Amino acid sequence: MSDTANVAPTVEVCSLKRDTPQSVPANSPYQIIRFPFGTAESSDQFAMHQVNQPDGHVVTDWPSDDRSGLIWPSRAGWGDLYAMIQWEAGDYTELRDQFVRDPLGLTPRPNDTTATEHRPPSPGMQCWVKRWGLFVDPGTPLAVRATHDDDVARNITLAEFKLVIH
Repeated sequence: MSDTANVAPTVEVCSLKRDTPQSVPANSPYQIIRFPFGTAESSDQFAMHQVNQPDGHVVTDWPSDDRSGLIWPSRAGWGDLYAMIQWEAGDYTELRDQFVRDPLGLTPRPNDTTATEHRPPSPGMQCWVKRWGLFVDPGTPLAVRATHDDDVARNITLAEFKLVIH
């Protein structure tokens, strides 16, 4: 019998939450949803969402720096991404969101989008949840992005972004 038979598989998690509004301009390209650091975030036990980023950049103002929306996987493996996005009421005909590898062009393979969805608004609040699986690598950051087609800027009022590496 192998010595690894009694070893539990490891799962590494990064869980981010934003409960302050983030404005998304009218008819804009996809916007990275930004998240706070430290005690204001849900969980980052494996150091995947840090002010001091792996490539040397330091985030000094998380609400305005798109790098605050990046999760840098702690190791290579199969990852499950989760997102929850709530929008303020608006005159939308479509709300859009997607996961993206390297949204800021920091690696040789930037803007590799996946799980892109364009949705009509629902009655009442605009609340969306999504999940997607993909291979992740520590050298390639991940983000969740969103936009809308209203004629005025609208706020994302609550958002969560999570990575689970198996």
